[in-house]
Amino acid sequence: MSRIVSFLPAGTEMVHALGAGAELVGRSHECDYPSSVTKLPVVSRPVLDLDDASPATIDVAVAQRMDSGDTLYRIDEVLLRELKPDVILTQNLCRVCAPSGDELTRAVRKFDLPPEVLFLTPRNVAEIVDNVLAVGRAIGRTNEAESLVRAHEQRLAKVRAAVAQAPLRRVVFLEWTEPLFCGGHWVPEMISLAGGYDPLGRPGEDSVRMDWDDVAKAQPEMIIVSPCGYRLERAAELARQMPQISDAAVYAVDANAYFARPGPRVVEGVELLAHLFHPDLVSWSHAERPWERIH
Repeated sequence: MSRIVSFLPAGTEMVHALGAGAELVGRSHECDYPSSVTKLPVVSRPVLDLDDASPATIDVAVAQRMDSGDTLYRIDEVLLRELKPDVILTQNLCRVCAPSGDELTRAVRKFDLPPEVLFLTPRNVAEIVDNVLAVGRAIGRTNEAESLVRAHEQRLAKVRAAVAQAPLRRVVFLEWTEPLFCGGHWVPEMISLAGGYDPLGRPGEDSVRMDWDDVAKAQPEMIIVSPCGYRLERAAELARQMPQISDAAVYAVDANAYFARPGPRVVEGVELLAHLFHPDLVSWSHAERPWERIH
């Protein structure tokens, strides 16, 4: 059995989806799914305490820290050594999401036996699949990873077939609300798979700032409010504070569960979008309802 430390919620979810949850020995402060992982020791925490801050305050504080070159996370190096991981899961895509590769390299350089460090840095759905397979190889769960990928491909194919003849829904996806950020990386592809089109999205690239004029000019039928790092309740609160700039239907969604984390639940995120875009063609079969229509 491996001893796994995950600095990344998506990595933690992959480990559990592959049946190796019992091999996790440490996590980041953001790893919270499934709920059993919250009992694990926390090996990294944010430097800034922004739990109750507004999106605008968070944006300014994070931007200032990044401009100065300071880290956003603190790694408990003593605890990390005590946990003696064989495999560490992290990322190098977004400095806001988890400790960077440089920080982790410094933390493990004094290990007697260096662990395998796996960087999960996907920019699209295909690379998320690659990450699942890479994690499977690293923790001795190759067969499980291949089986999971096949199952997910079948689910995506079912969605594509269901919406193939339907008109594309014109959508604007908001990854942040103050200031506005468009959907980037894998999110525009998720929208496309679900039978939608986001003219402001940046497939495979970083999300960027925009303003309400940009949203209005895009003439969306629907606006999806999915602020990175937030659950449904907070996303709905923020959506209610937004100006009504068009006749577009506004939906708040659980960003953490289905969109911000490039892990196994991205497939459910596609199914969720397809249900919102084309409810007569794609059903939502799960017990929870991770969206809210904002009036």
